Amino acid sequence: MTQLHSPAPGARREFLRFLAITAGVWGLSGPITSRSAWARGGTAGKAPELLRIGYQKSAVNLVIVKQQGVLEKRFPQTKVSWIEFPAGPQLLEALAVGALEFGLTGDSPPVFAQAAGKDLVYAGAEPSKPDSSAILVLKDSPIRTLADLKGRKIALQKGSSAHYLLVRAVDKAGLQWSDIQPVYLTPADARAAFERRSVDAWVIWDPFYAATELAIQPRVLTTGRGLSGNNSFYLASRPFATRHPEAIGALFDALTQADRFAQERRPEAIKLVSDFSGLDAGVVSLFLQRRPRSPVGLLTDATVADQQRVADAFARLALIPRPVKVADIVWRPAAAQLAQVSSQ
Repeated sequence: MTQLHSPAPGARREFLRFLAITAGVWGLSGPITSRSAWARGGTAGKAPELLRIGYQKSAVNLVIVKQQGVLEKRFPQTKVSWIEFPAGPQLLEALAVGALEFGLTGDSPPVFAQAAGKDLVYAGAEPSKPDSSAILVLKDSPIRTLADLKGRKIALQKGSSAHYLLVRAVDKAGLQWSDIQPVYLTPADARAAFERRSVDAWVIWDPFYAATELAIQPRVLTTGRGLSGNNSFYLASRPFATRHPEAIGALFDALTQADRFAQERRPEAIKLVSDFSGLDAGVVSLFLQRRPRSPVGLLTDATVADQQRVADAFARLALIPRPVKVADIVWRPAAAQLAQVSSQ
């Protein structure tokens, strides 16, 4: 089995070349932007027969690519399927059992998956989004500080990015994990429990955060700022990454162009995401405002180090069955794969 590790600066330079090559190989162009960096024309490379993509409502780049049909138009020889999940843990379970090739999650789901021995790889990442998640309490709640969480019932999706945010918040408050009562619920069930006061607080991410903020005006006890970078990761099945590195390069380029579309053509992006999600345009506008520019690329050394801190925090609290080394499952295209792509 090929050793997977964090890319050195030289490897990252190679990946830029990799993206340029794959753009030409796939002959990509599309409706996302008139200033697309994708090469036009070129000889089509060997496409995967099947590309099943897992996504969530928060996956703005993926949603835009999906809504505009970019992959279906440009990969006509590939059966492209899109499967929505309520949160990252469920998505990665599907990826691990061979029901997906590619998907996006927050920081914690890959740690739990790796600790459970799931065979997947970190393919790429977006920049951190610390303002896109928060710990919420109702307006009249007596909870005013993080220390006030002691003894409280707190709703969250187990193994999600919200899980790590709560770990960091508890630590910052000087509390032990045993001082709180985590209540593990999916986002939809958690909101219902929160509104009927079955729990005292809720840890959640956008767009659920934005939708709740506009609907019931809860108080924000804290966001992720200063606690969690709330990084977003693109994961791939190991067979897909090994056999189709050029397809991953093409995906990253499509996703980066989608991000440019979201930033530069905001009203159109709001409509696309709103039409897909069923969310009010005001909700979509709010959560896109909190989202920084999010181009997609290989994991940097700094991002791997950030993710290792997430893994170490869960291991210290025995929330995962064993410690993990994040760098062991970080993918990068090998020189031989680049040469194969170049020759097509």
